[in-house]
Amino acid sequence: MIDESVVAGTLSEALRTGGEFAEVFVEDRRSSSALLDDGKVEELTSGRTRGAGIRVVVGETTGFAHTSDLTEAGLAKAARAAAAAARGGGGGHQIVALDRVDAPSPNEVEVLPETVAKATKVDLLGRADEAARAAGSAISQVSARYADGRRRILVANSDGLLAGDDQVRTRFAVSCVAVGDTGMQTGFESVGRPIGFELFDEYEVDALARTAANRALTKLAAQPAPSGSMPVVIGPGGGGVLFHEACGHGLEADLVAKQASVFRNRVGEQVAHPEVTLIDDGTMAREWGAYAIDDEGRPAQRNVLIENGVLTDYMWDLLRARKEGRDSSGNGRRQSYQHLPMVRMTNTYLANGSEDPADIIGSTDRGVYVAHLGGGQVNTATGDFVFGMSEAYLIENGEIGSPIREGNLIGNGPEVLTGIEALGNDFAMGSPGTCGKDGQGVPVGDGTPTLRVASMTIGGTAA
Repeated sequence: MIDESVVAGTLSEALRTGGEFAEVFVEDRRSSSALLDDGKVEELTSGRTRGAGIRVVVGETTGFAHTSDLTEAGLAKAARAAAAAARGGGGGHQIVALDRVDAPSPNEVEVLPETVAKATKVDLLGRADEAARAAGSAISQVSARYADGRRRILVANSDGLLAGDDQVRTRFAVSCVAVGDTGMQTGFESVGRPIGFELFDEYEVDALARTAANRALTKLAAQPAPSGSMPVVIGPGGGGVLFHEACGHGLEADLVAKQASVFRNRVGEQVAHPEVTLIDDGTMAREWGAYAIDDEGRPAQRNVLIENGVLTDYMWDLLRARKEGRDSSGNGRRQSYQHLPMVRMTNTYLANGSEDPADIIGSTDRGVYVAHLGGGQVNTATGDFVFGMSEAYLIENGEIGSPIREGNLIGNGPEVLTGIEALGNDFAMGSPGTCGKDGQGVPVGDGTPTLRVASMTIGGTAA
């Protein structure tokens, strides 16, 4: 995207004016999306952004500047601005020799979405709308969204690193509203992969729409969720977001350093049931959070955070890792060239256990089965959380029974880790997601096998 000599010169300019470490991040992003709501195409957008973010570090101070001017002069101006923000003054001259780092892409893209006609993308929305409405007369509203993006990045720094990546992602989502005696109920389903338009050779939008519609229809016949503490069984893939939010964020090195993590100073301790292994894996092919390099040029890695219940490590970005005299774990991510990188998860999941999922449910006399969790809130310093249950059922006499609605799952991340008493062998990843942190959003994935927590609090509305 930029000549190597220009990148090297920009780094030298940043160091000349007082920097101890300098980094250039260049991004070229294309995107398109289409939204159909109530049978009408409400949005049809496409866009492209290009620019560079330049970071300069002096001691504990970081200066940052970004620009959409990718000329040599524009980059040099941004480099001087970033260096001035890090430390006024300076001097000397350093020449940076760049050494390219090649990291394999986790996926091969067969059909670039930018080569597909907009009419073809819109046609998918219409098919989804028809399939959802055909699921039942109670379906009153259907919303379908298509989105794709291609993000080419180049990262270079004063350590001599030069790396690049070409990231393609394609996503489709359907949301339905059903109306009945219990009022309005919603259902949602989505699929997303870091691949191209060939996604729709593997997934039928009609099937996705029927799944979303059936979830809404099922909740029309649901009873209010109970209240109180009871065993909770979480289905495969359905509860990954709980461990992402309630445990994963507390294992990010920046929150640990700020003393905003309940897992601070606990490496080497038993923090979970001995069968629990928690992994963050940016190399996980075809999963939403996968990439070849992170946004600091570090190749993606598979990082075991908790192994057999023992906390083994945190996730690291480049600067925090350098401060501790260690390597980055490949978790330095940023939303765009206009943002500084920070420690972020990729694909975070609980590894498979050994039990038959049917036995886990069958040995639960009374409890709640959560097929899918919704949004929630987490306090990373304490691990306390509240999540909505978007699809859940009662467990009665070892069998999944009536659907329930209007319920929350309330608990504490570390307590859930130690309270897991059964792990199934049916691991699955959940739906694609966007993780928000400090105003930045990045694509992430999460997953679990079927698991049972001995006791959690259900916040329901049943009398």
